[in-house]
Amino acid sequence: MPNKLHIATYNIHKGFSYFNQRMVVHQLRDSLRTLGADIIFLQEVVGHHKGHAARFENWPGSPQHEFLADSVWTDSAYGKNAIYDEGHHGNAILSRYPIVRWDNEDISAHHFESRGMLHCEISVPGWQENLHCVCIHMGLFKRGQRRQLQALERRIEQLVPSQAPLVIAGDFNDWREIASQVLVERLNLTEVFELTEGRAARSYPSALPMFRLDRIYVRGFHVENAQVHQGRPWSKISDHAVLSARMIRR
Repeated sequence: MPNKLHIATYNIHKGFSYFNQRMVVHQLRDSLRTLGADIIFLQEVVGHHKGHAARFENWPGSPQHEFLADSVWTDSAYGKNAIYDEGHHGNAILSRYPIVRWDNEDISAHHFESRGMLHCEISVPGWQENLHCVCIHMGLFKRGQRRQLQALERRIEQLVPSQAPLVIAGDFNDWREIASQVLVERLNLTEVFELTEGRAARSYPSALPMFRLDRIYVRGFHVENAQVHQGRPWSKISDHAVLSARMIRR
């Protein structure tokens, strides 16, 4: 019975390097495997893009979440957020354990900024309750962020039992550090870097992180450690650093 959980979150920049100089989805897949994470929360995942498929000879034939999961993460879910003429992108969760239920909620605050949160229930062998995982990508503006946090709060209160283990992770675009006012104070969650380091992690830009944009919030776990994966190879893959945490189920 696994009582430990290793998770990671990463904005993958649609599979392109910083400033969109190179297509790096193959390097991304190799690098993700080195993390050894049980569950990975991904943002800016391309589900389909006609132009990229025509332009790049080695563009994957399957959606990015399926290509990245491959044989390592046996289950995956994708929430389509932004839809355009060429295709669409959104959030994804890759899991070593069965995803038994999932849905995607549109939390866009503006018509020009498509955002969503992907909610999965995962059956971890031996656990009495399903693990609830929410992968979120919030907007850039303060008013929209507050509305999105309210939507997240409603979802947790309505759909996640208080005794169920819970992980919320993703790109919060939260340089103002307002998310914890809702998630910690009102929902009894813990942000893993605030717990271990005293403050949310610097995660952007990946070459030399300055801004605290990404988060991992948990409930029902003891946090063993949390880590920012920055510099090479990560800075060659995306403009965000990877955040990871190792936890023990309470």
